[in-house]
Amino acid sequence: MRYILALCAFIFLFSCNTQKSNPQYSKIEYEATPCFGFCPVFKITVNSDRTAIFEAEHFNFSNKPSKDEFSKPREGTFKGTIRQEDYNKLVGLLNDLNVKNLNDKYGERNITDLPTSYLRINFTDGTSKNVEDYGKRGSEKLSEVYRFFEDLRKNQQWTKIE
Repeated sequence: MRYILALCAFIFLFSCNTQKSNPQYSKIEYEATPCFGFCPVFKITVNSDRTAIFEAEHFNFSNKPSKDEFSKPREGTFKGTIRQEDYNKLVGLLNDLNVKNLNDKYGERNITDLPTSYLRINFTDGTSKNVEDYGKRGSEKLSEVYRFFEDLRKNQQWTKIE
């Protein structure tokens, strides 16, 4: 019995260490494009060390957006470090998606005023996956990832660099 417990403990510890030291994603990028309304326009890039860049164009910070924002300069470029628990959640969402098997394109372009989302993933094995989703309706799990990135804009500590 002692040997079985020791073996289980060894396997548990080994599996924890390999997961931490062997990240699957080297870079995760999400970009949201404009629509004919007040859709936030931004791009967030997250590296495997949790460092991130948030490029805010329009409609990211205002509570009462207006079309006048398009005549204003872009909102800025920000840097930050994604909190560990949020990074773990992002990795979990991506793992649930089975990213490598997603379609490259989603959405019907018969409506002309919808935003497009771009999800670009670089894997540590050197491969990558790019997903374009016109209308942001690819699947429920993709929508969860989009909402996660939209929340990152407001729930992380960002420092303006430009």
